[in-house]
Parts: sequence; structure tokens; C-alpha cells
Amino acid sequence: MPEIAHAILENVNKMKFVASTHSGHTLIMDAMPAVGGEDQGARPAELPFAGLAGCTGMDTISVLHKMRQPVTKFEVAVEGLSRADEHPKKWLEIRVIFHVEGEVDPKKLTRAIDLSRSRYCSVSVSLKPAMKINYRYILNGEVTDLPDEAGN
Repeated sequence: MPEIAHAILENVNKMKFVASTHSGHTLIMDAMPAVGGEDQGARPAELPFAGLAGCTGMDTISVLHKMRQPVTKFEVAVEGLSRADEHPKKWLEIRVIFHVEGEVDPKKLTRAIDLSRSRYCSVSVSLKPAMKINYRYILNGEVTDLPDEAGN
């Protein structure tokens, strides 16, 4: 039987909420003061970016470890590139950027990222129908943009 995920959100003060996940962890969300918050937590709209970075980052580093690639530094950034002008102002295009250092084979890094984005990362697969997701890696300072899954 598949795992059923859930989150419970509790309003604790003004615009501050605490979310509890099915894995037993919590996170705080809040709004900026201009809209009644106290800036004591992440904005809800930031969480999909963090979730995507975490999901694809965990997949990619796991594959790199299995490939015995000597990674000395690994970070994942997600940035919004294009957003709708009208409410709900959804993201139309985002970019995932892997910052990697070490004696890593670029072909193996590309393969690890491709496996994450096409097979393992449930967050990217869930977001993909709603927006374009571009991928880039920076390996030891050298920038490489990856083609989309169609090869463009």
C-alpha cells in the first residue's frame, strides 16, 4: 500500500503557522509585516523551491556516491525565472542549479541529475506539468546548461 502523506497546519499567532508533517517534523511559516505577519518563518510560496532543491539534491548526491564520485562540495539552488502577471501569479519557469566541487566526471554528474529529474524526484515530476524547469550545473566553476528531457 502506498504511503499517504499529510501535513497539519496550526495558526499560532497572527499570520504565523506551524506545519507538522507525517514524518513527525515541523516547520514555521509566516508572512512579512506588510501583510500582517512578523517574518518569523518561511513564506509558503518558498516551500516548493526548497522541496524541489531537497528532493533532487538528495537523489543526485546519492547517485554520485554510488558512482564513487569524490564530491567535496554540493549545493542546490532553485530560482524563479518567470512568473504570471495576474493572481495567483504562479511560476511559469524555474531553474535548478547544482553547485558541485571535486574530481567529478561531468558525464556522471549529468547522468545523476538526469536520473533525478526524470525518474526519482517526485517533486520535480509533480511540478513539471505546471511550469518549465531548466537544469544547470556549475562544476568547479564551469557552467553547463543541460538540455531539457526532449533534448532541446
